[in-house]
Amino acid sequence: MSKELILKKERIEVRSRVAQTYSSSIATDVYRGLTASQKYIPSKYFYDDRGSRLFDEICYLPEYYPTRTEMSILDSVASEIMAPFGEGDIVELGSGANRKIRVLLDAVGPERISSFRYVPVDVSEAALIASSKELLELYPDLEVLGIIADFTVHLKDLPSDRPRMIIFLGSTIGNFHERERKKFLSLVAETMTPDDRFLIGFDMIKQKKTLEAAYNDSQGLTSAFNKNVLHVLNRELKADFNPTEFKHVAFFNEEMERVEMHLQAKEDMEIRVKDLDLTIELEKDETIHTEICAKFSREGIKRMAADLGLEIRRWFFDEKAWFSLAELVLKD
Repeated sequence: MSKELILKKERIEVRSRVAQTYSSSIATDVYRGLTASQKYIPSKYFYDDRGSRLFDEICYLPEYYPTRTEMSILDSVASEIMAPFGEGDIVELGSGANRKIRVLLDAVGPERISSFRYVPVDVSEAALIASSKELLELYPDLEVLGIIADFTVHLKDLPSDRPRMIIFLGSTIGNFHERERKKFLSLVAETMTPDDRFLIGFDMIKQKKTLEAAYNDSQGLTSAFNKNVLHVLNRELKADFNPTEFKHVAFFNEEMERVEMHLQAKEDMEIRVKDLDLTIELEKDETIHTEICAKFSREGIKRMAADLGLEIRRWFFDEKAWFSLAELVLKD
């Protein structure tokens, strides 16, 4: 496995897989998106260092229920989740901040913590290193192997020499279009062994009012997060987007069972993306689609797992059934 070693000290190693593919990936993805009939930018490019910080702030907003609700589930069942997992790697895809993983590590207890290695996987180098160092201070016997990577691309490069609990928390699975979702989950299933388990979060379908409020917060943080992708394109591809000339739009598409986020042009404009040798024109009120946040039903999740050769061993919900954590394993 080809890797770039970023950091190696006692109990922590950080390796990168992003540098080899990021430049070509963003160029290809953005060119394809900005030349489509419905222009779009893949939401994974939200998460530079600034974007990661903004999203972390969003998670504390009163309107943004997913993180708060998922945390309530973890607080209630963390010991139950971790008890059968005796040792191995805890692989967190899209690791971000440490709040959720700390609940699981606390449930392990100091007497067992040395039996585990934490493997955070995140595209943001700064966020991954900072959170890893914080965990090492909190858990003196924990070992960390950080992987700076796009987990949709480098999934097969992750360590698999020990039993793994692969965790994919938040509602990130909802950011995939249906075909991409099936492809990604198929890859996860293909990498799993009978000793592995996959803990994944699902945001469940609920009232439209509640869903739309979560993505249109009164402080404007989600708007700033949405527009941050334009800053990324300006920096990485020498584009000349002016984020102030766009309006943040988010709504629940009931037919598709998903929240959609868009950037809507306030006026007619012409945008130059120098590194792509591309010029695009936007009419007033035309949108660039930046993110989907699919919502799920119990029946849909069961069908999806079965189609992938997985089964739900355990399923955890909050009191309102607004969010769920499903533990998936390979079918016998």
